[in-house]
Amino acid sequence: MAGKNAENVYSEALKRGVWQENPVFVQVLGLCPTLAVSNSVKNALAMSLAVLFVLVCSNVLVSLVRKIVVREVRIAIFILIIATFGTVVDYIIQAVSVPLYKAMGLFISLIVVNCIILGRAEAFASRNTVFRSMLDGVGMACGFSLALLALGTVREVLGAGTFLGFHLFGSNYEPWVIFLLPSGGFFTLATWLLVFAWWKERSNRRREQEAAKS
Repeated sequence: MAGKNAENVYSEALKRGVWQENPVFVQVLGLCPTLAVSNSVKNALAMSLAVLFVLVCSNVLVSLVRKIVVREVRIAIFILIIATFGTVVDYIIQAVSVPLYKAMGLFISLIVVNCIILGRAEAFASRNTVFRSMLDGVGMACGFSLALLALGTVREVLGAGTFLGFHLFGSNYEPWVIFLLPSGGFFTLATWLLVFAWWKERSNRRREQEAAKS
């Protein structure tokens, strides 16, 4: 019975982060890094891992200290916690790949003020247990990663004719360079928002029809 309850908690956290409350496709949050680094799958993967690390670690630490933090200074404490883990990620990326750091270094620093991470710290981690806060961080990071990879795949494949740097269409392919530009990012995001909203509406309608039949 306990195992089943734990499984329900896992699935609910993932379902909430990826589907019901997807940070990008439902809440439309964190658009600055989403649009800025999604011009390639490699950058999207790197930002996804960075946000996963910072979001999970900050959620866990906020949950641990939530009962001893004075309410009046809680936001400042949350920002300090997030900034600490953001700095760790910043140094890790510098150590792993200098070109990658140059491509997205500014936006790694902006993780500190990412409304997704600060919002989860305030709305969830500061009011729930460590375990639930960790799962919430994983779920929301998965939802953010899904959005980044969806945008990054479309923009890199159409804009450069590659996927993770590997050429897909041969030398005769004429890249749609507009997809690598900011305007292409907005267009791709708008398209994915429409697709996600349509799919969610379709799923809700099907669920209502099945409930009516039963």
